[in-house]
This record gives sequence, structure tokens and C-alpha cells, in this order.
Amino acid sequence: QVQLVESGGGLVQPGGSLRLSCAASGNILSINAMGWYRQAPGKQRELVAVIRSDGSTNYADSVKGRFTISRANAKNTVYLQMNSLKPEDTAVYYCNANGHLISGSFFKEYDTWGQGTQVTVSS
Repeated sequence: QVQLVESGGGLVQPGGSLRLSCAASGNILSINAMGWYRQAPGKQRELVAVIRSDGSTNYADSVKGRFTISRANAKNTVYLQMNSLKPEDTAVYYCNANGHLISGSFFKEYDTWGQGTQVTVSS
């Protein structure tokens, strides 16, 4: 299995910043993409940002210009720098990773989610 451990969530005031991190561990052969999703109460989970193995990225329109996703491949870690936070950014943020892992004498695909970390933006 591949396990994702998230950190960096918390309570911040509007306009503040947070940096989320997600570290992947396990018998990882490759990571195709890592991304961040979020889910607010009563709403569906939505894509926030994703970074692929070629370095390309995608962002939700609501966070463009404020959030930046980056990757440290040597540590199988992805970061989400969140600036100019707004109350509407309040949600549980989930890390996702997919790629290939080593399983016995073979490799197979994986698609793994973290446990989620709470981000609350409030005065």
C-alpha cells in the first residue's frame, strides 16, 4: 500500500497563509500525479490543485493566483502554499496520489487518499 500523511492545517484569519504538506510512503515505484482536494460541509469534494510527473499543474479557478502546488520528488512530498485565504476556503483538505507501486514481484497501479486536514479561515 501507499500511505499519505498530511499536515499543516489549522485556524487562520482571512488574508493569512498556510502551507499544507503531504508525504507519500510505501513501496512506491512512481508517482504519476499528486493533488489536493477539499470538501466543505454540505458540498461535494472538489479539485483544488494537481501536479503531474512532468511538472504540469492545474488549479481550480477559485484558487488561481492564491494557491501554489509544488513537489519534492526525492521525498515523495507535495505542498500546497495557500495565501490570501478567504472564509470560503474553509474545508477539509485531502491529499491524493496515484502511480505505480511494487507488489511482490510485480508492480501495479495505486490511487490513494490521505485522511484529510482541516483548514478553517475565520476571524
